[in-house]
Amino acid sequence: MEQTKKRILSGIQPTGTFTLGNYVGAVRNWDALQDDYECVYMVANMHAITVRQTPADLRRQTREAAALLLACGIDPAKSVLFVQSHVPAHAELSWVLGCNCPFGDLTRMHQFKEKSAKHPEDINAGLFTYPVLMAADILLYNADLVPVGVDQKQHLELARNIAQRFNFVYGDTFVVPDGYINKTGAKIMSLQEPDKKMSKSDTNVNSFVLMLDDPDTIVRKFKRAVTDSDGCVRAAQEKPGVTNLMSIYSVFTGKDFAAIEHEFEGRGYGEFKMAVAQSVIDVFAPIQAEYKRILADKTYLDGVLTQGAQQATAMAERTLRKVYKKVGFLQL
Repeated sequence: MEQTKKRILSGIQPTGTFTLGNYVGAVRNWDALQDDYECVYMVANMHAITVRQTPADLRRQTREAAALLLACGIDPAKSVLFVQSHVPAHAELSWVLGCNCPFGDLTRMHQFKEKSAKHPEDINAGLFTYPVLMAADILLYNADLVPVGVDQKQHLELARNIAQRFNFVYGDTFVVPDGYINKTGAKIMSLQEPDKKMSKSDTNVNSFVLMLDDPDTIVRKFKRAVTDSDGCVRAAQEKPGVTNLMSIYSVFTGKDFAAIEHEFEGRGYGEFKMAVAQSVIDVFAPIQAEYKRILADKTYLDGVLTQGAQQATAMAERTLRKVYKKVGFLQL
C-alpha cells in the first residue's frame, strides 16, 4: 500500500519519569500528530546506557515510560510504539553508518563534550558514537520528519549528512529527514535557575516537576519557584522566572500572555504560583490515573510492546536488507 502520510519518528529515553518540560516540549504533541502523520514512537533504552544504569531500574523504567506514553494518548491502533532494543536492526545499521561517518564529524558534537564534562569517570565509546545510533534510528524507518529541540539539531544534521553521503556513494537508499518544529513548543526552564532548561538530572529536586508528582509535591515545587522582587506578573527578558511560570500557565490553560497579565493584575506571586500549580495538577491527574491502570495491566502492556516490536522490525528489516546488499554483504 502506498504511503500517503509523511512519517515521523520520535524517541525518548526511559531514564526516570518524564518532566513537565518533556511533556510540554515533546510528549503532549505526539498524541496530536497521530491523525496527520504516520507516527513511529520509540522508548530509546539503548541510548540510555551511554551513562551507567542499574539494570533492574532500566527494565522497570522502560515499562513505565511505555505506559506513560500510552497514558498521554499514544494509540497503538494509529501509531507504532516500541522499545529500541527489541529491534536488532538499530545496532546492525549503526555499525554500517559508523563506517560511513568521518571521525571529525563526531568530535564536533556538543553533547559529547557536555556529557563528558558531567561524567568524567565514564567517558565511553558509546557516548562518542551514539549520534550514529541516532542516525540509524531515523534512517531505518525512512522518516520524513523528526521532532527536534535546539539541543538535538546537530544530531539531526549529522543523520542528514550520513544519509546524503551514503546515497551518493551507493545510490538512492535513505530518505533524507527534515526537522519538525512544534508550532506550540514552549521551552520550559528550571524552576530554580530559569536561565537553564528544566532537566530531571538536576541535583536540585525543586527545579523540575515530574509528570507523576502528587498534587502536594507539585504545589510545593511551584511555591518555591524563583521569581523576583517586582511582584508584578508580566513577561519580560529581565524577569525569566516569572516569564517561565507564565509559559507553563499558558500551555496548561490555553491563555496568552496578555490574558494572564490581565488575570493577575494587582495580585501577588503567591496567588499566581498556586494557579500555575493547579493548572498542571488538573492536566496531570487523569494522565496519572490512566498510567497506573495501564502499568497494572501487564498483559495489555506486553501485548502493545510485542505488536510494536513486530511492526517496527518489519519496517526496519526492509531498510537493513537494502543497505546490506548495497555495501556488498553476502546474502543467504
